[in-house]
Amino acid sequence: MTQTVLHIDASARTNGSTSRDLTAKIVARLNADTVIRRDLTSALPQLTEDWIGANFTPADDRDAVQRDLLALSDQLVDEAIAADTLVIGVPIYNFAVPASLKAWIDLMARVGRTFAYSETGPEGLLKGKRAIIAVASGGTQVGSDIDFATDYLRHMLGFFGITDVQFVAADALMADADAAMARANSAIEALAA
Repeated sequence: MTQTVLHIDASARTNGSTSRDLTAKIVARLNADTVIRRDLTSALPQLTEDWIGANFTPADDRDAVQRDLLALSDQLVDEAIAADTLVIGVPIYNFAVPASLKAWIDLMARVGRTFAYSETGPEGLLKGKRAIIAVASGGTQVGSDIDFATDYLRHMLGFFGITDVQFVAADALMADADAAMARANSAIEALAA
């Protein structure tokens, strides 16, 4: 069976980034047939009034300007749709996700593409996918009261229909980097391909 991985890195650091190191190891461990690479250091646009207007205009009624406004969002959604597994590198900045990753999530939240409204509420449309989140932090422990990143990511991925979410954490690196990396590397070794 072929496997496609969407490899997303959100760290502003391109050199010496723990989350980038972890995602590279995870992607290697998965040994996918196809890897789609998305580096969020290339700034994604913030949502604007015009973008929101284009998004809520029915697809057949959009003009050329509206289609252009949604083109990057469409590409991001298409990448996620094509993937069996999403591998996302997340440094915890100021107790939460980086702004670049929040922008990616904003551009991914598309009615009719990643979720739909039903009589029982929103329903995710990206079902059957797996997400592996590589988290790195200097002082924030994953799952602690000051970790506003991991629950948010689990919620948003679930909102999109991705409920098989695993975390590989190299957290509290400033307290004991060697132990944090050993735990993260052990978790990667335990991942099923």
